[in-house]
Amino acid sequence: MIVPFANGRYGYNNILYLNYNLGFGMDLSNFDYYLPKHLIAQHPARERDQSRLMVYNRTTDSVEHRRFENVIDYLNPGDCMVINDTRVMPARLIGIREDTGGVMEFLLLNRVEGDRWIVMVKPGKRAKVGTTFIFGDGKLKAKVISVTDNGCREVQFQYNGIFQQLLEEVGKVPLPPYITQQLSDDERYQTVYSKKYGSAAAPTAGLHFTHNLLRRIEEKGVKIVNITLHVGLGTFRPVKVQRIEEHTMHSEYFAIDEYAARIINQTRQSGGRIIAVGTTTVRALESSTDERGRVKDTSGWTDIFIYPGYTFKVVDCLITNFHLPKSTLLMLVGAFAGREKVLELYRQAIALEYRFFSFGDAMLII
Repeated sequence: MIVPFANGRYGYNNILYLNYNLGFGMDLSNFDYYLPKHLIAQHPARERDQSRLMVYNRTTDSVEHRRFENVIDYLNPGDCMVINDTRVMPARLIGIREDTGGVMEFLLLNRVEGDRWIVMVKPGKRAKVGTTFIFGDGKLKAKVISVTDNGCREVQFQYNGIFQQLLEEVGKVPLPPYITQQLSDDERYQTVYSKKYGSAAAPTAGLHFTHNLLRRIEEKGVKIVNITLHVGLGTFRPVKVQRIEEHTMHSEYFAIDEYAARIINQTRQSGGRIIAVGTTTVRALESSTDERGRVKDTSGWTDIFIYPGYTFKVVDCLITNFHLPKSTLLMLVGAFAGREKVLELYRQAIALEYRFFSFGDAMLII
């Protein structure tokens, strides 16, 4: 039993906490909605900042429909906008099994140590321990060391040269499974501020920014700071349990340096707002913030799972895309703005034919 949405996210959160304390949970079906297939964006907008923007004001419970370039109108001097500077690796490798010539697809997930990586493989039955696979006419080889608990493989890469350069030569940028069309320019699946290789998927809320828009935002007196969270494929993994609090969240590596932490904390002390660009940024910030709301400069792995009932410690505003039904990303947005309100906004977006998911339109929640 869930009490209907109350005005203001804090009222909603308190109601949910009360329900949890009484032993109730939240059903996965509470985050389901119907999306016509034609609204799943297969390609990015012609110009990054010309995608549509839905603006939801939680204080006035009002909605506006703008272009993404208008996001600057809702940012104030003294605010701080936090962006995720991760870069998507060319992590999709197509190779052959050394002994039989069978075709194999690797998807790099994360580095274990040195040249050992955890990878997703397809078809898995051919990737037995001890098997070697060849990529790029022998420029890169990988030997399967072990099978992980979730069916992935730990592999040891062998090569001559620099791994990242070879990866650029033989690998491809992986696109989400719901995108069926190929990109003519892989950079459109990177943010313009991407720097640090490590992600298997893009932090898509940031895809809407241009260098010019970022410059104008800074000229307005808004500080922009970089943090890093390397997005794993777990972001696309469906929630399989009926009670969402039983879901085991995937882990992702993040890092927040001393400069970013200092600027964020100074902004909060001076009364400015923290605007998080994307759910990945939210996860990093909330993972590094103490109960007093102070962000620490830190790095490590986070498996934070944010769903309704969570009290946000540092994030005041959120820029995000429209997310998949029953996804942990939708649950995070529901925690921020209220589950029923978010589903109501999604219904509006569908009626107005907003474009959804990675290459789709954006939402600003203030």
